[in-house]
Amino acid sequence: MRLRTAATTAFLTAVLTPLALLPLTAPAAHAAAAAAPYDFNGDGRKDLAIGAPGATVAGKAKAGAVSVVYGSTSGPKTSTRTLLTQDTAGMPGAAEADDAFGSALASVDLNTDGYADLLIGTPGEDGSDTNDGTVTIVWGSKSGLSGARSLFSFFSSDYDRYGQTLAAGDFDNDGDPDVAVGSTGPILISLVAGPIGKSGEHSGGSGSRNEGWSSSPGVTHLSAGAVAGDGHSRVIVHGRAKGTDDAVTTMADMEISNYTDWLQNLPAGHVSAVADIDKDGYADIAIGNDRETSADPAGALGGKVTVVYGGPDGRDTSRAPLVLTQDTAGVPGASEKGDRFGSGVSLGDVNGDGYADLAIGAAGENSAAGAVTVLYGSASGPTTQGATSYSQNTAGVPGGSEKGDRFGERVTLTDHTGDRRADLSVAAPGENGDGAVWSLRGTATGLTATGSTSFGPGTTGISTAGAPAYGTALNS
Repeated sequence: MRLRTAATTAFLTAVLTPLALLPLTAPAAHAAAAAAPYDFNGDGRKDLAIGAPGATVAGKAKAGAVSVVYGSTSGPKTSTRTLLTQDTAGMPGAAEADDAFGSALASVDLNTDGYADLLIGTPGEDGSDTNDGTVTIVWGSKSGLSGARSLFSFFSSDYDRYGQTLAAGDFDNDGDPDVAVGSTGPILISLVAGPIGKSGEHSGGSGSRNEGWSSSPGVTHLSAGAVAGDGHSRVIVHGRAKGTDDAVTTMADMEISNYTDWLQNLPAGHVSAVADIDKDGYADIAIGNDRETSADPAGALGGKVTVVYGGPDGRDTSRAPLVLTQDTAGVPGASEKGDRFGSGVSLGDVNGDGYADLAIGAAGENSAAGAVTVLYGSASGPTTQGATSYSQNTAGVPGGSEKGDRFGERVTLTDHTGDRRADLSVAAPGENGDGAVWSLRGTATGLTATGSTSFGPGTTGISTAGAPAYGTALNS
């Protein structure tokens, strides 16, 4: 029997309030090697999950849906897909208006059976109170995703909008995959310990208060990765400072039970991604802040991205963070008010050289038509050499840029073809009022728009009634 104690604390102030003791039995261990995240059918190609939290389901507005398009040798293949809603057979609950199923996505092999599983946040789900929120686990298998259960929710009376953001990884350093769940206060972040099986008891968990952060927006974004190079992931936590709307970002080590010890302050931003850009064995953190300084003191004209380098103690304080804007020498374009450079960020190895490359969305570019910039990794960090910008007006990219498309609101660098090179998928939730996703291939010489594809909600089974906001969430 595994015994875990739930604890709470302030992220920025040491105010401790004990929560419940959780004596729980862990599920039996599985022998199979854990699958890579988002490889739901175990074929060596990562699949693409697309959240549409505004989708209408069975006449219920904003019930929400998720399309999963499976990878192939040519990229995401819309003819092989799975449509998920709360009305899908085997899913817990039922589709209801304003549930917002698909607001957040994460993936990990929770039951270590060799197939990645999908976590879906539904922050508008009513439970013990309105907008209690829930998270659904959908299980991977040789034939893809099927079967589901709800993720455990320990403190439902102490938070709302549980599942508004998600991250997955081995956070407590016990070798088993865990889930971090963001919510609104007073409990703002929860750790659900793994492994988690398809049935039976769970392995415990914990939750944290945050006296220094605003409880209303709560934890607004989570990302994770092995920043310290010691084998277990740190969690990057985004929120707002109490009494203001200013961004706050910290890095948490959830192995440490005293939460006041597991925080490192980071440059403030609203989204982030984690991977090893300089190939030194420590994952680095790209933090996007797409707001103007008039809206957020940590913002910049047109937005910015700050790269923080990892080291043996987490953040490498011996290296100055790299700040990137569209006015940085070598970065395409120019910083203009409202560009929202940094609206989305992702890290992945596009050309297969072992260095993680950086995709940056600028959803406000050209009257919110949107654009994406790709910078390549090197031994010294991101380099502007070869930096390229893409939009719907780029040769080879389907469609045409239109005001309000918001191309680049979300971006993900993911290997969908199995060639060990990351492909770029870009969401434009405003496209034609419905949203759409584009996918461009990675090659040995970098990203190419040749042969790129695009598709919208109707192609993958989601209703276009109302405003589905297709692409609000993508693979993290």
